[in-house]
Amino acid sequence: MAAPRTADRTARSTRRVVLAALCLIPLAACQSSKPGPMAGGDDDAAWYIGTMPDKPFDVPLVDRSRIDPKYRRQEVVYSGPEAPGTIVVDIDKRHLALVQEGGTALQYGVGVGKAGFSWKGDARIGRKGVWPDWSPTTTMVSLNPGIERSRKGGIDNPLGARALYLYQGNRDTMFRIHGTNEPWSIGEQMSSGCVRMLNEDIVDLFERVPVGARVVVKRSSKYRA
Repeated sequence: MAAPRTADRTARSTRRVVLAALCLIPLAACQSSKPGPMAGGDDDAAWYIGTMPDKPFDVPLVDRSRIDPKYRRQEVVYSGPEAPGTIVVDIDKRHLALVQEGGTALQYGVGVGKAGFSWKGDARIGRKGVWPDWSPTTTMVSLNPGIERSRKGGIDNPLGARALYLYQGNRDTMFRIHGTNEPWSIGEQMSSGCVRMLNEDIVDLFERVPVGARVVVKRSSKYRA
């Protein structure tokens, strides 16, 4: 019976490490506008089941049984007009689809910006970031002058493990698809505007799409503002 007790202690230790890091996260750009349902409590750790090796930090892995099945990563039938390799974000459905060959797409659940903060349109991935640094936009600073001005990449960073930066031409739209440290926000409309994914999902998407890939973000079935 020693092995099960050792495994259980290891799992609890892993959850405590993840929780300790996540409890340091303040509200910030592309983060939720309100605390999570269990923010700061021991139950936060119950969302995590371990880590996935990555550099320079391991990626916290979420217990997917806590995620609504429709927001779990899965392959689906896709009949839209977009070419394979296109990312299609549906704000209303809280889904991001990576279009594939053969009439299918790899679909992920996402969290999106609250009403009035969500962007929509046609863009491209202008650059990609691994455990990216974060800084607030000018608008965010004007709305909250006391907000911190920058944060280095890491477990406590609002952009999570990866970020895809959306551009129109050579202009940064200031809109990102990125990881989140608030897994309970997937499927919700509560952030400052960016599209957030589970950290393991943004890592998966990051590896599948190149700089220059087309990204379509639609609301009410429309692409353009």
